[in-house]
Amino acid sequence: MSFPVIGLLQAAAEVSNGAGLATLGKAVGAGVAVIGAGLGIGRIGGNMTESMARQPEIAAQIQTGALILAALIEGAALFGLVIALLA
Repeated sequence: MSFPVIGLLQAAAEVSNGAGLATLGKAVGAGVAVIGAGLGIGRIGGNMTESMARQPEIAAQIQTGALILAALIEGAALFGLVIALLA
């Protein structure tokens, strides 16, 4: 099974000893890391808002926990970006 998109990407990238495909792989890896972090932080924000609406008396605790989780996701995304760009 052949994907015609791969041929187009190879033609579009400056392929000289595989350097173009390596650059394309780095871009895809960085994009996946950023998309994953965006989805994770968006989910945290949505669930935080819903839980704060259900129990407003513990909104400060929920907000603190959500902020810590968002920071951990950002750190993981940063590591993913660095690994993608160094590979």
